[in-house]
Amino acid sequence: MTMTGFEFATAGRILAGPGRVAELPGVLAGLGSRVLVCTGANPERHASLLAGLGLPTAVFPVAGEPTAGLARAGVAAAREHGADVIAAIGGGSVIDLGKAVAMLLANGGDPLDYLEVVGSGQKITRPAAPCVAVPTTAGTGAEVTANAVLAVPEHRLKASLRSPLMIPRVALVDPRLTASCPPPVTAASGLDALTQCLEPFVSVRATPVTDGLAREGLRRAAGGLRAAHADGGDLAARSDMAICALLGGMALANAKLGAVHGLAGVIGGTADVPHGIACAALLAPVIEANMRALRSGTPGSPALDRYAEVARLLTGKPGASVQDGLAWIGETIALLGVPGLAAFGLGPGQADDIAAKAMTSSSMQGNPVPLSQGQLKAVFLEAL
Repeated sequence: MTMTGFEFATAGRILAGPGRVAELPGVLAGLGSRVLVCTGANPERHASLLAGLGLPTAVFPVAGEPTAGLARAGVAAAREHGADVIAAIGGGSVIDLGKAVAMLLANGGDPLDYLEVVGSGQKITRPAAPCVAVPTTAGTGAEVTANAVLAVPEHRLKASLRSPLMIPRVALVDPRLTASCPPPVTAASGLDALTQCLEPFVSVRATPVTDGLAREGLRRAAGGLRAAHADGGDLAARSDMAICALLGGMALANAKLGAVHGLAGVIGGTADVPHGIACAALLAPVIEANMRALRSGTPGSPALDRYAEVARLLTGKPGASVQDGLAWIGETIALLGVPGLAAFGLGPGQADDIAAKAMTSSSMQGNPVPLSQGQLKAVFLEAL
């Protein structure tokens, strides 16, 4: 088989496993002399960890989703403290904010200079300041991705800062840190992680490396997602989901995503919908729309076989069909109590606007088949 050229970029170092967070002080000491810690709205959750970092530390709480304004404030806090290393301890929002601050510290300027779509989209030319990402949810894979999503409220949009130079220097993945996640967060983040393995696997930009990562991630989601939701103290299930999120982050950073994320990003900028919940609501409708478009337009597409393989990985059944996979997704969403998009105040009247904006999303570049604005509108309506 002829090999198609590809490239692969990820964190310079990955430390993964229960208890590995104890190595954080040593990791930070090897990267800088003063640390800004980006963490969630309640830093007390990590009080013992923050007290033992061994470097002069300033803490920057991130309440809610990161915005361009919050990134500016984070850079100001880092400069005031003289920070030369960033530690991001939290969920995807916290890690994205930490990556944005690290990039701006090194490159200067304002977030709007670099943001896609709503900003100038300038190229990021300098490696970000050293950033150590420590996820406390198993979802976004932000610890190994090359972008940071920031909300720009005045535009009612979310947009990305994006460059391989933004990938954290170190990803420290300790599943024990996710044990305290409440079931709704476990559901939302876990469904995001599953989607971020599935979309790169059927992407037009998939590579042999991302295929291997995505397969293992889907296998882990099949074994861990329902179990972690049912019992947050199940360390084996938590470990499966932490690895699923890590692998999905590595896969999407190198193979792109698809229409689920293309729509979910726009929806998140329109209404207060948790990202993983939006992905969950869209996942089955997007698979169905892609399958219809592939069968009618490119019946020989390898993505058709990929979707069947996804079904086999999720169900654990060697003869599973795409319909079996869709049934597994539907059952999982019901078990996890995930609502449709209408529960967040979205309605049919927003369908045209959301579909139009999704057409321009960079995530759409990986979708296995081009979807029209009308097809995206139909997906959104089904996800309500």
